[in-house]
Amino acid sequence: MSFLYEKVLTKALYALDPELAHQVGLRGMGALGALPPLRGLMERHLTPKGGRPITAFGLNFPNHVGLAAGFDKDGIGWRGAAALGFGHVEVGTVTPKAQPGNERPRVFRYPEIQAVVNSYGFPNAGSAALQKKLQSQPGRGQRTCPLGINIGKNKDTANERAHEDYLHSFKLLAPLADYLVVNISSPNTPGLRALQDRAPLVRLLSTLAQENKTTAGGPVPLLLKVSPDLNPNQLSDIVSVVGECGFAGIIATNTTITRPPGTEACATKGGLSGAPLLERSLHAVRFLVQASQGRIPVIGCGGILSAQDAGRFMDEGACLVQVYSGLIFRGPGLAREIAEGLAWRQRPWI
Repeated sequence: MSFLYEKVLTKALYALDPELAHQVGLRGMGALGALPPLRGLMERHLTPKGGRPITAFGLNFPNHVGLAAGFDKDGIGWRGAAALGFGHVEVGTVTPKAQPGNERPRVFRYPEIQAVVNSYGFPNAGSAALQKKLQSQPGRGQRTCPLGINIGKNKDTANERAHEDYLHSFKLLAPLADYLVVNISSPNTPGLRALQDRAPLVRLLSTLAQENKTTAGGPVPLLLKVSPDLNPNQLSDIVSVVGECGFAGIIATNTTITRPPGTEACATKGGLSGAPLLERSLHAVRFLVQASQGRIPVIGCGGILSAQDAGRFMDEGACLVQVYSGLIFRGPGLAREIAEGLAWRQRPWI
């Protein structure tokens, strides 16, 4: 399927505006999820063979490969994504109030270096809309793979009140999530990354951890998504605060505002993802695993376009991996390809 996608379908999709192409793919995934016969057909063809189930954060994952947040902001296509062989799917980022995001154009593709720059700014229909959608769909313990929900703050909410935004979405969505992710690392919401500093981070994470004790259906695993642009001292603080507040894990990383060598032609505004992000994300995973002495599970995300890329994250201690930009360049068969590649390399004789 990857061969067909790369040689045939990419030409048609690349002829479209990047955001429109994304919407076409997402709507197709939504249609797939809504049609049980078609969904079953795709599951039979794309479920990874010899997949290695894994337990992390107290959840059972059918394989190591997940769809990162950002692809499906409003929970339109997550059931279709699960049929494509993903071992978990993360929807969002969702905010308390609906918001349009930043002005267009806000997505730029660079196929020659397999990179994407986006400045979306959390466009979404709001947490109440996502709650309504998920309430009519399979819930905890009924899904083919874990569903994560990624939450953020509205653009017009001051950082001093950011915890109120996260708490609002948490109360609505935590009972519906298999795990929940706190996103404070997008570069496209002004001031958001300042919440990664120790004092505001303690306030935010401790507030959510306390609320989580009373979540309907039982506490949900809480994860923190971090930036690839943090320095060692900041990453050390992240490890310390995550441990103190009882969060279940970390996702490393979001997009980068840096422009590594070879990306000089890329747009300067927005977060860079894709192949050029790989080394920065690997460095963050390596540091977080070592700093926590392996006690805090880390999901690797950033620049994964092959099983070999994913294997490098696993070698650094990641328990799971996530992809997004890789789908743009490699197509819908990527999850199966990576999951099968990881299962093969983990066989006892390798």
